[in-house]
Amino acid sequence: MCLLAAAWEDRDGTFGRQRQRAALRRTEADQVRSCDHGWMRPEDRRSAAADDLPLKGAGDGPIEIVEYEPSWPAFYIAERERLAALLPGLQIHHIGSTAVPGLAAKSVIDMIALVDDLEANIAAVMKRARYELPARFNANLVHRRFLCYPTTSYRTHHLHLVDDREDLDRCLRFRDTLRSDPKLAAEYAALKRALAARFREDREGYTKAKTAFIHDADSRAGASGRSAS
Repeated sequence: MCLLAAAWEDRDGTFGRQRQRAALRRTEADQVRSCDHGWMRPEDRRSAAADDLPLKGAGDGPIEIVEYEPSWPAFYIAERERLAALLPGLQIHHIGSTAVPGLAAKSVIDMIALVDDLEANIAAVMKRARYELPARFNANLVHRRFLCYPTTSYRTHHLHLVDDREDLDRCLRFRDTLRSDPKLAAEYAALKRALAARFREDREGYTKAKTAFIHDADSRAGASGRSAS
C-alpha cells in the first residue's frame, strides 16, 4: 500500500483537521441513504456543517454519557475518508451508540474493520494514521485490537480491528437492532447512564456490565433472522 505524500506533510495533524472541516461543509443529497452514514437527515447534515463544531471526545476522567449529536455521522465520514486515503482497501464501518440516531453516548466515534492480519494492519494504522495502541485496553483481547486517536488519554475516535468475521457481524447486528427498535435503544441509553453513574472512572467495569444486555439483544436478533448489513 502506498502512503500519500500529503500524509507525510501532516505530522502536526493540520491535514486531518482540514479534511474533517471539508467533509462537514460538503453539501449532501436531499435523501437518506441506507449505507453506514445514511442515518442522518439532510437538514441535520447541513446544520452540522454550518456549526463546524469540534468533536468533544473522551479522556481518562469520569465516564460521561451525552445527548445524541447530529454531527456524529459527519465526523465518522471525515475520519473514514482520511483513513481510506492512507490505508487503501480497509473497509470501515460506523458502530456503537454514535451510529444510532437519537441515542445518548460517549462523544467518541467507534469504527470497526475486518482484516486478514492484525499485526500488519496495526502497524500501518499507527504509522500512517497516527493511532495509538493502548496496552491496558488490549491486554485481554483475542482476535481483536483496539486503537484510539489522537492519543490514549484523549480519544475522539476508536478503531476496532478484528480478524474474525463473526466479531464484525455481531457489532453490525447490534447497531442495526438498536436503529430499528427505539424502545430497545431507550432501554440501552438508560442502562448506560445508570452504569456511568455507578462505575464513573472504571471503564472496564462499565464495559463488562453492558455485556449481558448486548448479548441478549444479539441473541434476539439472531432468533429473528436479522443479518448484519
